[in-house]
Amino acid sequence: MILSTSERKGSARERLLARLLDAFGEALPPPEMPLREIAARTETSHALLRYHFGSLPGTLAAMLTAQRSRDNETLLQAAQQGTFDDFVAAIWRTYTRPEQLSRVRGFFHVAGLAAYEPEKFSEFVESIGDLTVMLSSLAEREGLGTEEARNVATVTVAALRGLLLQEVLTPGTRPEGAVTLILRMKRGRPDPRSLPER
Repeated sequence: MILSTSERKGSARERLLARLLDAFGEALPPPEMPLREIAARTETSHALLRYHFGSLPGTLAAMLTAQRSRDNETLLQAAQQGTFDDFVAAIWRTYTRPEQLSRVRGFFHVAGLAAYEPEKFSEFVESIGDLTVMLSSLAEREGLGTEEARNVATVTVAALRGLLLQEVLTPGTRPEGAVTLILRMKRGRPDPRSLPER
């Protein structure tokens, strides 16, 4: 996985992925952009993109996976000195910046395709849990047991993604202080023993 676009060593696929990231920066090509146009912007060939990534959705998935891996590395460095709450706020700030909109849309586009054919998007699907793992580790560091930390992290990431999807579909309708609401749910988590049985 190429995390730095300055990296020029590695496999042909990694070098091609680095060129894609250089060409598009923080953005992601829209799904209606032809693969030939992406190849032209990257100064490579349509055939090479097909060979290494299989298709336009495969190209988008590879770019998203690399971009998100790079984001996670940056977020993780910040989290070393921060709290669970700080990390959640940093995630929200990262993905609600206007320049991230094409990537957020691309994330949900690729996730929708992967829901039907997960085997074609295995690298992307495997990367979906990265934020949950990082948040879970922070929650454990703050005193939660392993299982509860994992559950809190899972629900937190799901809430963040749900709010991001809402913002993509109906801009400007997310609640004020969305992250505060999410963190309040975490602090007010019920004792699992008090939940009604199904």
